[in-house]
Amino acid sequence: MRGFSRQSMPVSIGEYRKIQNYIVNLRTGEKTYTPPPPLEVPPMMTDFVSWLQKDTQIHPVIVAGIAQFQLVHVHPFVDGNGRTARLLSTLCLYKTGYDFKRLFTISEYYDRDRPAYYKALQCVRQRGMDMTGWLEYFAEGLGAQMRDVQMTAEHVLRKDVILARARKNGLKERPVAVLGYLLTAGKATVAECEEELKMNRRTLQRDLKLLVEKGLVREIGTGPTDPTKYYERLL
Repeated sequence: MRGFSRQSMPVSIGEYRKIQNYIVNLRTGEKTYTPPPPLEVPPMMTDFVSWLQKDTQIHPVIVAGIAQFQLVHVHPFVDGNGRTARLLSTLCLYKTGYDFKRLFTISEYYDRDRPAYYKALQCVRQRGMDMTGWLEYFAEGLGAQMRDVQMTAEHVLRKDVILARARKNGLKERPVAVLGYLLTAGKATVAECEEELKMNRRTLQRDLKLLVEKGLVREIGTGPTDPTKYYERLL
């Protein structure tokens, strides 16, 4: 964002901007968006808040997506508008029962491809304020994050089941710890296990041999002295 000097203009938290600001492409220096003039901000925000407080039959995900775009569009603050907009969309979802227990933030999805995020916002203005493309992007981002959470939860539960089964079959806590690391990492060399688990190398090698014998991991290498040898999970 450009159009002000932090040193020359102290701003109270939550205060609407009193200057004209604009958005620029940091790579090219090109001005990509000029928000509404500062005099238009208070009435636009009044209308926006009034809309948010109305009872509506619109799906909560759509409401959250519209709220996020509108706050970015008005750009009511000197700084922090994007972060505030993402928090607002999360609040809209939370108030309607979408409690994600801090498992993710939608920003993680945007950070994967920032140009796509800015393009989705800009396309609304380029299409006469038609939000269809932006709302599709917003919903897909929300869905992608929820799928990631589901996959992570399934992996954690599966790991817990495997480790509990290993303990039940008589495996001691030290080799269980090694197995747990390999279940998370997928594969690792002896040196990587040593660094992660802070274990003596000889002890670690015995534990890895035991896990191989138990059929829980396998050794990949050309021989005992192969410097590229590693161990990977089988389960």
